[in-house]
Amino acid sequence: MTIIQEHNDPAAEWRPKAIVFDLLTALINSWDLWSICTPSGTPAEGRRWRERYLDITFGAAAYIPYEDVVKQSAEDVGLPPSASEALIQGWDDMPIWPEVSSVLRSLRKQGYKLAIVTNCSKHLGHQAAKQVERLASNDSHEGFVFDAVITAEESGFYKPAKAAYSAIFPIIQVEPSEVLFVAGSAGDVQGATDVGMKVVWHNRVGLQRKGTAEPLREGQSLVDVLRDYL
Repeated sequence: MTIIQEHNDPAAEWRPKAIVFDLLTALINSWDLWSICTPSGTPAEGRRWRERYLDITFGAAAYIPYEDVVKQSAEDVGLPPSASEALIQGWDDMPIWPEVSSVLRSLRKQGYKLAIVTNCSKHLGHQAAKQVERLASNDSHEGFVFDAVITAEESGFYKPAKAAYSAIFPIIQVEPSEVLFVAGSAGDVQGATDVGMKVVWHNRVGLQRKGTAEPLREGQSLVDVLRDYL
């Protein structure tokens, strides 16, 4: 069942100039890859590993090598080195959520600038973003390309540090108040709000909320949370 939570927005008629996405949770179904790379191949073991990884990245602030975080989080939950190795090797196999292609093309037609801020290395982050672009272009005669993609390695910080989000503003030439951020992980809701953006939360897998910030809308699909802008 789709769950949608709406929260009162004092600026109901507000429209952003840009929509910035989390990559590995809001646009890509990376959860399945984490699961199949564990010895048991189960969602429970994959989620335990992924949640430990999120704890490390969201607590790190300054960038540390992404691949090291993947390895450390696996070790912390008792997984063998082969798990993190398989994750990196399978990086190109991560699918986008089913509605991503149509949503991105619809937003592009509305004239929004579209960008990504991701807790990832430069190489893997841009590799994953290009995968989204390729898949979003598949059913269209017009290719799709993001206006900007910035990784934690490039900004020097992991979200939810303010500097991780702020690095995108000069690139796409907008102010924080002109941006809607599409969060994927719980910590993004608070982090993006603290830097001055409005936030919707694509909470596909039912993560528990962190912090006190309220998203404009929370739902289990991009269509749900972005329906006012499509």
